[in-house]
Amino acid sequence: MKSRTGILFAVLGLLTLFLFLLDISAGAVDIPLADVWKSLTGGDVSDTVAAIVIDIRLVKSIVALLAGAALSVSGLQMQTLFRNPLAGPYVLGISSGASLGVALVVLAGVGSGFGIVGAAWVGAAVVLIVIAAVGQRIKDIMVILILGMMFSSGVGAVVQILQYLSNEDSLKTFVIWTMGSLGDVTRQQLLILVPSVVVGLLLAVLTVKPLNMLLLGEDYAISMGLNIKRSRGLLFLSTTLLAGSVTAFCGPIGFIGLAMPHVTRFIFGNSDHRILVPGTFLTGGSVLLVCDLISKAFTLPVNAITALLGIPIVVWVVLRNK
Repeated sequence: MKSRTGILFAVLGLLTLFLFLLDISAGAVDIPLADVWKSLTGGDVSDTVAAIVIDIRLVKSIVALLAGAALSVSGLQMQTLFRNPLAGPYVLGISSGASLGVALVVLAGVGSGFGIVGAAWVGAAVVLIVIAAVGQRIKDIMVILILGMMFSSGVGAVVQILQYLSNEDSLKTFVIWTMGSLGDVTRQQLLILVPSVVVGLLLAVLTVKPLNMLLLGEDYAISMGLNIKRSRGLLFLSTTLLAGSVTAFCGPIGFIGLAMPHVTRFIFGNSDHRILVPGTFLTGGSVLLVCDLISKAFTLPVNAITALLGIPIVVWVVLRNK
């Protein structure tokens, strides 16, 4: 069993690396994989090729890898915490909070670039604080789930009102943001995105043991000495850093966080989060790289591609769980 798991990790790791390099090579001007590798390792290539690879395409491919991994791991956490196979990284209203922050800035015509990112961060953080405060008072995790969904609906209604009252240019900017994009992140913004995602992933590693205990229910976890409030807080914080950061910089990217944990469970045939967390990191990152490749080939929003790939998996999960 261990040898099979090791082989699967090796295959997934190599596949992710190949897709990462392929994503860099693909574009308006196709660059051979050998030249991509030389550019990244300091080999002998023309200055033009090196500039395209390092200055333009590398950032986008890093964003695709990190976004896919972050959303998938946060989705895994939420599905285990809420014991619901259809829970996703945005189940706590993180996406809605970020959307409200962006809507207030963009639709008012007073923000761009870092302003939009900051607004999304603040919106997601406000939602986390509200949910965390509710979580301290309510023990039933399903009640928190329902409240999160209702809060999301309320925030969504406010965003719709803001859209209705906005001018045409501001509305267009906001709608484009909601479609999701991996190519708008700058090098300066990457210096914020990478540490945020890394901290979120480190917190996810710390929650591996609590997640394994929560598989058998909160009562069992409490009987085994788990501090539910502390573990829940760590999970909420990790999810907000992962999903909130990606949403702030890339817009709301759907279905990856919902579908990839199920794909990982199917591939490894295991429910141990010591395997699922790194496995989900690789599957999520590789699939979003594939989505980016398809998006480039057909000039489509990445959200449309993730939906087309993710919906069949969600339908399969629903039918499988009857």
